[in-house]
Amino acid sequence: MGTAMHSPLVVGNWKMHKDPAETACFFKAFEALIDSRVRCDVVICPPFLDLETAVDASSGTRVQIGAQNLHWAKEGAYTGEISGPMIRACGCSHVIVGHSERRRYFGETNESVSRKTLAALDAGLTPIVCIGDFEKKNASDVIVEHFRCSLGGLSVDQFARIVVAYEPFWAIGSGDVAAPAMAGDAHRFIRGQAEAMFGAEASKSTRLLYGGSVKPGNAAGLMAESEIDGFLVDGASLDPAGFASIANLWIPPAP
Repeated sequence: MGTAMHSPLVVGNWKMHKDPAETACFFKAFEALIDSRVRCDVVICPPFLDLETAVDASSGTRVQIGAQNLHWAKEGAYTGEISGPMIRACGCSHVIVGHSERRRYFGETNESVSRKTLAALDAGLTPIVCIGDFEKKNASDVIVEHFRCSLGGLSVDQFARIVVAYEPFWAIGSGDVAAPAMAGDAHRFIRGQAEAMFGAEASKSTRLLYGGSVKPGNAAGLMAESEIDGFLVDGASLDPAGFASIANLWIPPAP
């Protein structure tokens, strides 16, 4: 599984779900369900109002916490926005940038994704930068545009500090998951773009995640694709048992 030089990564994107009390209940259940032998990194990204609760509840566990969005400025007159330093001060380590729902519903552009990625890095956060296609046709053209225009302003060193998530919009929350071979082909294509822009070493070391209706029932087939280094999980991450079962796929075999 995966060509990356470090451990796989499983990210849960809760979107606009759960209040602080529900967040505390989730972590209590999840900690009892995830196997201590798991060899993957786990990040959960709850809504902004749940971040403090999630950071406290995950303290001392293997789980790291991320936010779902950020503003590119450190502070200022941006009503309703949250900055990278604020997210970092909450105890978060990651932040999702450029999710397709942000692009589709809130006017996110390649330019804003680029600015937010740089802001996240400047704040000491690991940006999980999303790229993908809105329809199955012309997918490669959209992937190239998103990759080059959203990430082209990064240096090789900066690119080495990010995570890239491929998430076809047509698959997100729809149950219409990309077939493993299709997802693998997309990831190979993206890794080729990374090599062309940032070099072979950066390409191999970057974790490429698949996102789009990942569930316990299809995760094993997807993880068998050599180019997929983990998952950006949406609805299934809301259920502690379901999300734990996905992370638990990375238990090493018995000797």
